Amino acid sequence: MATEEHVFHPVDALSRTANTTLQTTVAGAILAGVQNTLRKQNVGASGILTRSGHVIATFAGVGALYQFTRDSAANLRGKEDTYNEAIGGFFGGSVLGLFARRLPIVFGAGASMSVVMAAFAYTKGFKGYKKGVATEEDEVERKERLKRQRRRPIQEIIDELGEGRGVYAPGWEERRRDRLMKKYGVDVGPYQQTD
Repeated sequence: MATEEHVFHPVDALSRTANTTLQTTVAGAILAGVQNTLRKQNVGASGILTRSGHVIATFAGVGALYQFTRDSAANLRGKEDTYNEAIGGFFGGSVLGLFARRLPIVFGAGASMSVVMAAFAYTKGFKGYKKGVATEEDEVERKERLKRQRRRPIQEIIDELGEGRGVYAPGWEERRRDRLMKKYGVDVGPYQQTD
């Protein structure tokens, strides 16, 4: 069976890098603001930049370096695959190790983020990798298919759990009526469904 090759379209690395840098800078600023509010001493609003500015810079640097190297690698290689995520993850993660000022920590942080990002891309967001299976399945159709695969007969459920708690076999109302009549002598009448 011949598989259709995906045609690569080059991406604009600079605009995507600017967008990602903006997003990660905002995330860093939010985290810096939370850190600022949790400090024991009152440093004021300027503490977001003076005391926690390194957090904002780290987030911005990781986002910028990751996205730029990822897109540059994709454009240079002419492919959109897991290796691009690994390359971008290595350079983005190495920013995290810069504050330790030790080369092994820089390489370790880069390698760690590289592995995580490559695994995330390879498994399509930790949902599982299925080669050759269409990933654009409608969510309702997918849930219906899964429901049909796992559906059990009602009699099997009743045999295991018994009747009640929302699980009733056909003719349950008549059996219930007979049980109440025999045990308590009360005729509850036929079941009438209310709207």
